[in-house]
Amino acid sequence: MDLSYYMEPAFREAIKAYEKKEVPVGAVVFDASGHVVGKGHNQVEELTDATAHAEMIALTAAMATLRSKYLDDCTLAVTLEPCPMCAGAIVSAKVGRLIFGAYDPKMGACGTVMNITASRDLNHRPEVYGGVLEHKAQSLLQEFFRGLRK
Repeated sequence: MDLSYYMEPAFREAIKAYEKKEVPVGAVVFDASGHVVGKGHNQVEELTDATAHAEMIALTAAMATLRSKYLDDCTLAVTLEPCPMCAGAIVSAKVGRLIFGAYDPKMGACGTVMNITASRDLNHRPEVYGGVLEHKAQSLLQEFFRGLRK
């Protein structure tokens, strides 16, 4: 299984965020057949909403598409390691598999700073694959933040 297949649509979403001057993070949910059922990109600034992360938007869209509060047969691909809020949503939605690009040394909650998705105290643990196309994801984030500092 080539995990980069799942990441490319997430990068397209991240570019949408970048073009809107949002932190360039994109997320896409695929059903068991590999069809896109939800997608999103960061819209925190646009919506003036600290919860408008790419993952939250993609998960909400997927649940609406599938008319289910659980995404156990689905794969979520996101360009940056999810934060605690998004990792909690991933567990709550019972996402079957999580694939992410860059690790987040400040807010990463899927193994870097903490590991919500692997907690034995919670009722669900998705399969997690980190570092998929990591360099590409890091490069986009670095370019964005370099531009902010200018």
